[in-house]
Amino acid sequence: MTAVTLRRAQVTALAHAITRVARFELPADAALTAFFREHRELGVHDRSLVADGVFAWLRRRRSLEAHAQEESPRLVALAVLVRELGHSLRDLEAATNAVERNWLAGFKARLHEPVPEAVAADLPDWLWERLGAIDEDRVALARAWQSAAPLDLRVNVLKANRDEALAALQAQGLHVTATPWSPWGLRIAGRPSLARHPWLADGRLEVQDEGSQLVGALVQPKRNDMVVDFCAGAGGKTLLLGTHMRSQGRVYAFDTSAARLARLAPRLARSGLSNIHPQRIAHERDARIGRLAGKIDRVLVDAPCTGFGTLRRNPDLKWRRSELDLVELADKQRRILDAAATLVKSGGRLVYATCSVLPEENDAIADAFLAAHPGFREVSASEILAKAGIALDTGMRLRTWPHRHGCDAFFAAVFERAPAGAPASMRASITDAERR
Repeated sequence: MTAVTLRRAQVTALAHAITRVARFELPADAALTAFFREHRELGVHDRSLVADGVFAWLRRRRSLEAHAQEESPRLVALAVLVRELGHSLRDLEAATNAVERNWLAGFKARLHEPVPEAVAADLPDWLWERLGAIDEDRVALARAWQSAAPLDLRVNVLKANRDEALAALQAQGLHVTATPWSPWGLRIAGRPSLARHPWLADGRLEVQDEGSQLVGALVQPKRNDMVVDFCAGAGGKTLLLGTHMRSQGRVYAFDTSAARLARLAPRLARSGLSNIHPQRIAHERDARIGRLAGKIDRVLVDAPCTGFGTLRRNPDLKWRRSELDLVELADKQRRILDAAATLVKSGGRLVYATCSVLPEENDAIADAFLAAHPGFREVSASEILAKAGIALDTGMRLRTWPHRHGCDAFFAAVFERAPAGAPASMRASITDAERR
């Protein structure tokens, strides 16, 4: 790394930002935005340093603090700069006093000391223990979560194709490759600033993780279908569904948050789509839902969840979530899925998805749904993807992992309502082996 002399004010800004984010009153990106709003004197480079340092601290908090053996925000900030951002003691000489430099020398020596497994994994004890029953290689999963995610993009097939986009970005010197699974995805290494890139500004490209693109592929709407994205949020999957339908048919984007739907508006305007209809609902039993009962061809439920599958991008979640959240979330997931099922017409499809790795939010919800709804049968996610030309086989249910597939961790189960007059026995019986 090229030597960069840091100023004392930069270390102080990082320490104050860590203190602000550590309240965990807001998501990390929102807390940082508020911090920068209050410190307008910080320049572009200072803000970049602070943002990088805060997210590095969130990803590596437990092991950093274990080796630091200090709670002082300033010393923690120095530890982040040295261990995570690669700054040398010489870089920090002008930004530290003799006491701090002596402490840093001791900190660097302690980095070789062993720590408990959960601490080395930078996870809460309860989550580390649960991972032992979920993935036989939890160490590799934890290591993947300790690193920042690459930037994944999706090509808007109404405006461009992937080869064109790939060639254009590579010509600009970006290290970009096609995603291995999604036929519409691009992956860019590093952290290039693309906020004002013309391909993003005019809707030819959208930011979307490859795992999220694969979930959208499972819905597989036809051009003139009626489709509902039940928990649309800012609309990444909504836009993908709309492009699959070539801007024909109708896609309802439901969400209980007006703020989330507001973030969809500019993306929708850029996309060129005319078949998207955002609607705020009060709850999962809103009257708007009742009016569409039994009329919808495809329903996607991207359910609210712990979000642990996105820890590379949202590392604050592992410190903001607790085991108690699982009970509340599982109840909400069941209620939303039950309500969404009422929309599905005879022969229609329902996709339940989360960006979680925990079985309480994934298999347990899917299994309970099947048990309570004999009119639905489960169909193979891998077979659906294969028919779409996506050669990813994770079994009956979609499961993506950062350490195996390079994208965020997503789960999805696909159900279809039996055609009118079909016997209840049509519901597929899924063995434990198939579910794994």
